[in-house]
Amino acid sequence: MWCRGIRGATAVPENSRDAIIAASRELLQQMVDANGVKIDDVACILFTTTPDLNAAFPAAAARELGWLQVPLLCSQEMDVPDGFPHCLRILMLFNTEKRNEDIVHLYLRGTEVLRDDMNRSS
Repeated sequence: MWCRGIRGATAVPENSRDAIIAASRELLQQMVDANGVKIDDVACILFTTTPDLNAAFPAAAARELGWLQVPLLCSQEMDVPDGFPHCLRILMLFNTEKRNEDIVHLYLRGTEVLRDDMNRSS
């Protein structure tokens, strides 16, 4: 078994608690569903937001989903000029038998441009 990471990102429509929590919940659920993650296999989850999103901690969505024993950490992204605005990112570390190339990373609501290399065919 290996500890692997799943990356995800989404755009949040506005800097409000409800919008941040809803976006975080949606992204988390899709990451779990796409990769068959079991809560007991999650080592930790790191959440980041761009500086224009500060109305709530996105990790609150995980707590609302009942993930009470998973270590969670929220942080702010670097304020890069011309960076993607209103962006929430998640890095979930979990134990799995999957190979790196079998992990499904998710980019929702326009954030696909952040990893354009993942959208190109070989």
